[in-house]
Amino acid sequence: MQIGKQRTATSRISTVSADRVEVRGRDLCRDLMGRLTFTEYFHLLATGREPTEDQRYFLDLLLIAIAEHGMMPTVQAARMTLAADPGSLQGALAAGLLGCGPVLVGTAELCGALLAKAEARIAGGENADAVVRALVKDIREAGGRLPGFGHPVHRPVDPRAERILELADERGVSGTHVALARLMRTIAAEVWGKPLVMNVSMPIAAVLLDLGFLVTMIKAVPLLARAGGILAHLTEERANPIGFAMASAAEAAVIYRDDEKEGGG
Repeated sequence: MQIGKQRTATSRISTVSADRVEVRGRDLCRDLMGRLTFTEYFHLLATGREPTEDQRYFLDLLLIAIAEHGMMPTVQAARMTLAADPGSLQGALAAGLLGCGPVLVGTAELCGALLAKAEARIAGGENADAVVRALVKDIREAGGRLPGFGHPVHRPVDPRAERILELADERGVSGTHVALARLMRTIAAEVWGKPLVMNVSMPIAAVLLDLGFLVTMIKAVPLLARAGGILAHLTEERANPIGFAMASAAEAAVIYRDDEKEGGG
């Protein structure tokens, strides 16, 4: 049984022969190794183009900004997985990355989609203030969370977000999407009736879009970054195991209830 539309299968990323590895039309050993940084190579792999200086600078900056943020649930899952199976570094890494969704780490993708939606309507002739206000109000009235806003620790500002915006302004890359992110912060405070913290996910999405990255690529940046952070924690876990201590603390923190004894249904 054939599933989906049938077509000739092609890939433009890489091919290998006995004496050559070709990546995006370039000789890996003779042209790329020793010349590109990993950040530049990632951009080439993902887009087919070597980055401009600004694209390289900010991709590097954003990878650093989001790589590590303490004992997040993604890190806890990875460390406890390695504690249970010390030989499965890849499994522990996968366990951590599986938790990178729309609540933690993966929020930048939602921010990018929201900014792109706003920009498309504005490009069609609608007023920027009215568009952003309508989008924010729709989310508020539906009882949803505004992507890129709010943080349990960083208040009143997320220092990472502010630094990204500062450097984007300094280097002259702040464009339509950064302006929309700032407008969204202003309007969100009015709609919610209080200031909301713009967290790191919104500037990540805004700067990437202003630099020409596709919305579909945005989530790849925090995923790649967190892979590095998780691997650092797993390296430490092997030298200084705390996975089982975290598991014990989690068990101790949860109270068991017997519904039958307490009259529950």
